[in-house]
Amino acid sequence: MQPIVTAFFDEPTFTYSYVIQDPESNHCAIIDSVLDFNYAAGKTATDSAEAILSFITEQNLTVDWILETHVHADHLSAAPWLQDKTGAKTGIGAHITTVQETFGKAFNAGSEFARDGSQFDALFNDGDGIRIGNLEGKAMHTPGHTPACMTYVFGDAAFVGDTLFMPDYGTARCDFPGGDARTLFSSIQKVFTLPDETRLFMCHDYKAPGREEYAYETTVAEEREHNIHVKTGISEEDFVNMRTERDATLDMPRLILPSVQINMRAGHMPEAEDNGQVYLKVPINLF
Repeated sequence: MQPIVTAFFDEPTFTYSYVIQDPESNHCAIIDSVLDFNYAAGKTATDSAEAILSFITEQNLTVDWILETHVHADHLSAAPWLQDKTGAKTGIGAHITTVQETFGKAFNAGSEFARDGSQFDALFNDGDGIRIGNLEGKAMHTPGHTPACMTYVFGDAAFVGDTLFMPDYGTARCDFPGGDARTLFSSIQKVFTLPDETRLFMCHDYKAPGREEYAYETTVAEEREHNIHVKTGISEEDFVNMRTERDATLDMPRLILPSVQINMRAGHMPEAEDNGQVYLKVPINLF
């Protein structure tokens, strides 16, 4: 079955969000939504999420799921706002608990912060089924960038999160806590077992050198044959060495500190303090 996929691009964070529709009904899911955030002003906005909601309303769609491929470190999730508007269930990989434990300690989150994934309606293990109307899909655990990364496969469409980028840009970094280049290589080989014609949808694009347009869709065959980091013929050792050396040169994402604090809570803000104000923490020299 070939689901209908509509992409929404947030250029400030280079993030692609998606609405995936069951072609046989009016049911859909939202994947990797974005909450706009002005870091300097500490101000959020819902413009990006409103664009998705407007599309859903215009198409008269029913949202079954709001899915996250992982705990994003480069943008805030709009899942709570969209859930309030649509009544859909939220879901993420079951290994979110590992991420919550790691970053709960890093940000010294209090006892009010549950580390059991209960902020989400569903935690998916490898191979778990996900239904959108009449469309049957599955969750594929693809860790390496983070421990909780999931690829969602529906018919001939797979949403890979940050595991892979477009073939001319390569692969995800592995230097965040819990990341591992060898694990990422194994996860990518798992994605490569999908049929050649499977459409792969990226979570980000940054325009590879020489390419003028943003891009978000490729195929398993194209990635296997042309990905500059992990195409056929590149060994696991070569990949691990390349990824390790490359990651050592990268700066932290601009929004990593607010993003992780919020996204590990399923997009919810930390509890307000006794003055009624919500605050985010900036741990000094954490990374």
